[in-house]
Amino acid sequence: MASLTIRKLDDAIKAELRLRAARNGRSVEDEVRVILREASQQGAQHPVEAGSEQPHRQTSAPRVHGQPGTELPRVTLIIAGGIAAYKALDLIRRLKERGLFVRCVMTHAAQQFVTPLTASALASERCYTDLFDAASEFDAGHIRLARDCELIVVAPATADLMAKMAQGHADDLATAILLATNRPILLAPAMNPLMWNNAATRRNVAQLLRDGVTLIGPAAGEMAEANEAGVGRMSEPTEIADAALRMLRPPRPRPLAGKRLLITAGPTHEPIDPVRYIANRSSGKQGFAIAAAAQAAGADVTLICGPVELADPAGVTVKHVESAREMLRQVEAALPADVAIFTAAVADWRVKHAGSQKLKKSAGGLPQLELIENPDILATISRLPLRRPALVIGFAAETEHLIENAKIKLTHKRCDWIVANDVSPATGVMGGDRNTIHLISKDDSDTSGDGFRVESWPVMSKDDVAVALVDRIAAAAKDQTS
Repeated sequence: MASLTIRKLDDAIKAELRLRAARNGRSVEDEVRVILREASQQGAQHPVEAGSEQPHRQTSAPRVHGQPGTELPRVTLIIAGGIAAYKALDLIRRLKERGLFVRCVMTHAAQQFVTPLTASALASERCYTDLFDAASEFDAGHIRLARDCELIVVAPATADLMAKMAQGHADDLATAILLATNRPILLAPAMNPLMWNNAATRRNVAQLLRDGVTLIGPAAGEMAEANEAGVGRMSEPTEIADAALRMLRPPRPRPLAGKRLLITAGPTHEPIDPVRYIANRSSGKQGFAIAAAAQAAGADVTLICGPVELADPAGVTVKHVESAREMLRQVEAALPADVAIFTAAVADWRVKHAGSQKLKKSAGGLPQLELIENPDILATISRLPLRRPALVIGFAAETEHLIENAKIKLTHKRCDWIVANDVSPATGVMGGDRNTIHLISKDDSDTSGDGFRVESWPVMSKDDVAVALVDRIAAAAKDQTS
């Protein structure tokens, strides 16, 4: 067949033809021949008689199998060569679970740990590996991979790849894409702790941050090498996928930008002896959700939490404590703040003289434990003469007479708002994921009632409670400045 020349094609059809040709390892001209051959064979199976009216068929650009529609954000995932490359396979699944279209690129070193075939199977899309691949570079494929997406994620981001990015190298497909892109980049570093802390890596990281690259992690923990631990582990795939999703969302309003929020969360542990303590069933979930919502609203958030089994919220300064006295010291150190939210379930009492050794059973009967009151953190901060936050919010976890007890607490503690919730075992609130709250505040205009305003909210997830509460805080802050 002679050479084909096709003119006046829409740009969208041209782009689809290039992508289809690249996927099938053919030139655009050969791909057009295949399409014409298939159309001819279909026509032979269903001939149209001369003079008869051909049924109307809606025409559209060819659609490549697996190609995302305009509603699916596209992510180019670059997998570099490190032992954490195996986690990138799970990351593909996590990104797709969040409704993202994923196209993978692997460095030569990455292929020593995982195979392109595996990445292709998980992504349902070809995995690209070679800058000089004739099947994809006929139309400058590295430029297309750099631009035909809304976000580039590099996971794991090795010390070597980050160094090349910082210096502007482009000697393989991955670095050429990273240099040619005008899309946001999310890096998930993964390397040995000594490599992460090396002065050269620190310089490269600083340069990348100045260039506008976003980093997630690395986390602290055990390394693949025996007897190695420290900061250098790649963040978990779910954390990276969530960070990618946040970057792809339209910018959210930041009504608390410039505000400092102080939040306490979780239980406290009051030692009885080196192995026993007084505690409660607080999970810290509500406080952590509020911290995350406040950070998303633009606030500078400090979270002081007791012992919990929750990951620190991204972008939040977190201080971990054990006892009520430690929590009070950290709260005072975190002042000044514009808003203080005390969600922590602080133990009311502690043992006056905790044992230095484990208490033993004896013939003399039970050991005598003398209890004394812990400091009241909410009341202490609410009554500060100088550095009191403009808005102080307490939480009241009650099992009976919820509203009445919350009103008494609001008056006694001298805070501004009380968030009251029923933590009776039947509610499942303590340690659960849902909450039903009542927002109680003073109402000086209420001359006929008891001077309180009570707002009862419906049952919501703790995340939704957090967002709604942060919205109320933002509205209150706006009223104070207007």
